Amino acid sequence: MHASVGDQLVQHGRVVGQHDQISEVVEVIGTEGNPPYRVRLENGHEAVISPGPDCQVRHRDEGHR
Repeated sequence: MHASVGDQLVQHGRVVGQHDQISEVVEVIGTEGNPPYRVRLENGHEAVISPGPDCQVRHRDEGHR
């Protein structure tokens, strides 16, 4: 998994009825785009996370195609 500042990290809900959590990558702590990442959650809080298999990176430039 590789991300850059400004990309979105989407953590998919694990159970029925649980919504996806979308956060913005504000800092890449790992080397060469690898985790961990500092992210800003939708509620404004920030956290350092190492995404698991239930996450995907939505790259900034994907929406501009």
